[in-house]
Amino acid sequence: MLDKDILKKQIRQLEIRSNKLVNEIFAGQYQSVFKGQGIEFAEVREYQIGDDFRSIDRNVTARHGKPFIKLFAEERELTVIFLIDISASQNFSSSDKLKSEVAAEVSALLAFSSLKNNDRIGMLSFTDQIEKIIKPRKGKNNILRIINEILSSNPKGVKTSISTALRAINEIWTRKAIVFLISDFQDEGYEKDLTVTAKRHDLICIRIEDEREANIPNIGLIEIKDPETNETILADSSALAESFKLKALDFKNKTDRIFKKAEVGVINLNTKDSYVKPIIRFFKEREMRAGLR
Repeated sequence: MLDKDILKKQIRQLEIRSNKLVNEIFAGQYQSVFKGQGIEFAEVREYQIGDDFRSIDRNVTARHGKPFIKLFAEERELTVIFLIDISASQNFSSSDKLKSEVAAEVSALLAFSSLKNNDRIGMLSFTDQIEKIIKPRKGKNNILRIINEILSSNPKGVKTSISTALRAINEIWTRKAIVFLISDFQDEGYEKDLTVTAKRHDLICIRIEDEREANIPNIGLIEIKDPETNETILADSSALAESFKLKALDFKNKTDRIFKKAEVGVINLNTKDSYVKPIIRFFKEREMRAGLR
């Protein structure tokens, strides 16, 4: 766990950096990509040629003796939920940032984009159990609380159960929400729950990977430890490299098929690379698909 002063400084820096990116890049794209859940009444105005006669407000028309129509605006306010994997594998990295730190930065960026839209923002963190629930609320304080929780979490569990998190979200939030599921997806058996959640909510899976999970350097004998099971083996890196790479590729392809079948949005991130470009690319591709409908 980080020292309190270091944690406070890290959160403040993250807030400044996220707000800068939101103001310069993301705010407009967020609004164009994530639509409101319906429409709400805005005002009435006098009927003009070309207006839809079905929008005529009969009561106002009767009072004024000339036709008036109802105008509606999109209901922009949304609920955004972050499902954050804080299992032991999130503390792994071969670069400057842990997976958990990337998760915090991405959550901050998306949350501050939501703040611009006056959305309610909440969080559910999980391992193989539910660790923490922060109810959706408006305002910066709730975002900072979420970031603090991700960076300073001291989970009870070490393994990963994505199904546990998905079932919880479906039980707790029955109204449609935007759900960002952030994990390395080192888990099995969650396909059905992913599909169910994708039908109820606007589900986006953010997969955080590290290159060392697929590529072992040729440095002779190495000790490999699974952070979620604590199992340790001693292996020859040169003999293990190819099979390790093939296994990682097979796992990634399997996960991709699960995402495709469930019809969820996917953002792929790596601990050594910037997360900004993949998120921008996702926004642009989603906006383009929406425009073609």
